[in-house]
Amino acid sequence: VQLVESGGGLVQPGGSLRLSCVASGTDFSKDAMAWYRQVPGQRRELLAVISRSGTDNYLNAVKGRATISRDNAKNTVYLEMNSLNPEDTAVYYCNALSTSGLTLYAWGQGTQVTVSS
Repeated sequence: VQLVESGGGLVQPGGSLRLSCVASGTDFSKDAMAWYRQVPGQRRELLAVISRSGTDNYLNAVKGRATISRDNAKNTVYLEMNSLNPEDTAVYYCNALSTSGLTLYAWGQGTQVTVSS
């Protein structure tokens, strides 16, 4: 299974962006999917989860500012974020989750998001 994240870049504070993650080599529609982020020297942080049926849940760090969605026909999960601030600067990753909440696949390369003026 390969996970390929994209859509990151340099964003001004208060701006927004849409991240994409394409999963190949798996029956994407059967997996719950999640977005994480990691700052160097810190643990990877879970941000949002979307179930197979499309039910979404968010952690406090992005609640109210993010929307996770999926397109099973394109094997793609998205994360839209707005009201970005410098604390959102990180490398963003996606992964599939087991029913017990464990990640299923090797991590992709991630996509860097930098929020700065």
